[in-house]
Amino acid sequence: MALNDITRSAVLQAVEEYDRRGRDAFLEKYRFGPARRYVLLIDGKEYDSKAIVGAAHGHLPGLEPLGSDEFSGGKNHAAKLLGDLGFEVVARDAV
Repeated sequence: MALNDITRSAVLQAVEEYDRRGRDAFLEKYRFGPARRYVLLIDGKEYDSKAIVGAAHGHLPGLEPLGSDEFSGGKNHAAKLLGDLGFEVVARDAV
C-alpha cells in the first residue's frame, strides 16, 4: 500500500462516485467518518478528504480501497497527497 500510487484520475473517479452515491452512502460503503479537519474542495463543494483518498486507492487497477485505519488524513498524509496532485484542500475549524 502506497499513497503515492494514487493518481489524480483515481481521485476524480472517487469524487464522481461520492457525488453519485451521496455523502452518507459513500462514507458508509468505505467505512469512514466525516472529515474532522481537512476537506477537498472542488467547484465549491466539500468532500471528506481521507475517505476520497481511501476510495481512490480502490479505483487503481488491481488495488483495493484503503481503510481508515491504514493511513492518516492529516496535513502530512491524505491532505498533502491531494494538494500534491493539484487539488485544493482546506482546513476547517475543528468541530
